[in-house]
Amino acid sequence: MAAPMYFSVVVTVTIVKLLLIPSYRSTDFEVHRNWLAITHSRPVSQWYYEDTSEWTLDYPPMFAWFEFLLSRIAKLFDPAMLEVTNLNYASFATVLFQRLSVIVSDFVLVYAVYECCQCVQLVGKKKSPHLLSQPMFVLAVLLLWNFGLLIVDHIHFQYNGFLTGLKLLSIARILQRRHLEGAFWFSLLLNFKHIYLYIAPAYFIFLLRSYCFTRSNRDGRVQWTSLSLMNLFGLGVVVLEVFAISFGPFIAMGQLGQVLSRLFPVKRGLVHAYWAPNFWALYNIADKAATAVAVRAKLLSADDITKATMTGGLVQEYTHNALPTITPLVTVILTLAAMMPALVHLWRRPCTPRDFLRCLVLCAFSSFLFGYHVHEKAIILIIIPLSLLAVESRQDGQVFLLLSTCGHLSLFPLLFTQAETPSKVCLMLMFSLFAFMSLGVLHSSSKKRPYCLPLLSPLETAYTVGLVFLQLYCSLGHHTLGLTTRLPFLPLMLTSVYCAVGVMWSWLKFYLITLTDMQHLKQS
Repeated sequence: MAAPMYFSVVVTVTIVKLLLIPSYRSTDFEVHRNWLAITHSRPVSQWYYEDTSEWTLDYPPMFAWFEFLLSRIAKLFDPAMLEVTNLNYASFATVLFQRLSVIVSDFVLVYAVYECCQCVQLVGKKKSPHLLSQPMFVLAVLLLWNFGLLIVDHIHFQYNGFLTGLKLLSIARILQRRHLEGAFWFSLLLNFKHIYLYIAPAYFIFLLRSYCFTRSNRDGRVQWTSLSLMNLFGLGVVVLEVFAISFGPFIAMGQLGQVLSRLFPVKRGLVHAYWAPNFWALYNIADKAATAVAVRAKLLSADDITKATMTGGLVQEYTHNALPTITPLVTVILTLAAMMPALVHLWRRPCTPRDFLRCLVLCAFSSFLFGYHVHEKAIILIIIPLSLLAVESRQDGQVFLLLSTCGHLSLFPLLFTQAETPSKVCLMLMFSLFAFMSLGVLHSSSKKRPYCLPLLSPLETAYTVGLVFLQLYCSLGHHTLGLTTRLPFLPLMLTSVYCAVGVMWSWLKFYLITLTDMQHLKQS
């Protein structure tokens, strides 16, 4: 893709980000303001002990140092934002600085996306002057204009674009077979945000199989005598150096336990305040339905039923009534079990970077679907890497369209104020229309299905259309029917459960494509 065209994509999306500066801000805005204050006004030894605010520092040390560097610039805008006791402080200068810090840090994403675009395989693609027929252009728009990143970072407020840039840079280096650089960027990413541990197994298996073991047998299995101790040593040094620099000072101060207790709090519920659209959303609704039946059949007493607060904004432990209560250990076992076929598949066959990428997507899928206390925003961890595969393969494009549509719509409840409704609806429509049009053109087929959305089957089309009616009910119908006071949780629950069906279907379909080798690089 020509540099001027890429530059135009970057400029247009940056203008949109600037226009979103006055938008609604979630409590995450205060979280990061407080972290700026902690790292600026407290010594390093107190960073992970400071608890004046309820929003204590709970990211790995690299992100703490990132906040520390930002605080050096923040004091030029408004020094008052750097006072720990100045809770919920949000002057115009503070808002401007924090919003701009997200926009500027996104240029890591801009560079990483450019690198990923250079890795797109053009096998079977005919050169065309039509922009929608150019995979690199389509990929650039799908990544830089990703709906989830735009609303979560530039309205809700977080730094996912910056972190996604580190992840994509790591993936690009793997695709370029620059394994040590890929390992370095991923290690750095883990020390910025530990949620990326979800995809660490894919990195571990791939680097061990393709970098540390250098040869395969004729049947594709690993040749055990080909282990390169030099490569293994080099890989270990790269990874351990990053972790030593990050955690070393806190280990030296005897604070490793305190840091880890902040990173991995255990007193949290199975689901977040708003159910992420995963397996546990379906499990919870099944428990509610089973409980209702059991009460009517007098198998359960109404006095014995725990009052659920899972969609009421609280984060706490929850006991199911009719179905077995799920512990963190159960979710760990299920998550690992869901990952295992993909990891075994990656180990047993000759590893290519595309095999790694598919395994990475499946690890992200498994963690999102079966993990403990999963945030709805984690759907972005699946959609972003899947974008790279979607522009190369028709079948992966099908999965991407369904997943990105239901996954992105599941983020709508994050922006609950009426003022943000036009923004989220317009951004969602823009992204979805581009995705369907571009991937439809990119993977065009002589076999046209009447009354179907591009690439989707009739059933998937019907499901996707159902998302429109779901949003109409949640935005207008629920209030019109006078159910706001009586059933305030219903729109959240319907959104979560309906979108969970689409996410589960996408996972199963993508897994089938991967494990059966259904010629996922063939363009049909």
